[in-house]
Amino acid sequence: QVQLVESGGGLVQPGGSLRLSCAAPGFTLEDYGIGWFRQAPGKEREGVACISSTINSFYYLTSVKGRFTISRDNAKNKVYLQMNSLSPEDTAVYYCATGANHYCTGDASAISYWGKGTLVTVSS
Repeated sequence: QVQLVESGGGLVQPGGSLRLSCAAPGFTLEDYGIGWFRQAPGKEREGVACISSTINSFYYLTSVKGRFTISRDNAKNKVYLQMNSLSPEDTAVYYCATGANHYCTGDASAISYWGKGTLVTVSS
């Protein structure tokens, strides 16, 4: 069973930054495409960013392009989501996820494993 563990969420003021981390004890993240999704209250879960495993292709939700960056640290077996210039519209629970293959996807229906999520609240 794949276990994905998110951390780094919290309360931040508009314009601030946070870095989310995804760890996977016993599972080698570099072998798989890894994505970040988010779900705000009353809204559907949406793909925010993802990174493939083989050719390092990326996907970003249009509204986060230029503000969010997904990256890997294979030595630490972690995937990060650096979030800058945060706005209240970014408030959501953020999930680390994988389709258990090499590919990058922003489609929640293609995901096989989910973390439990970490809450990001952007508010003054």
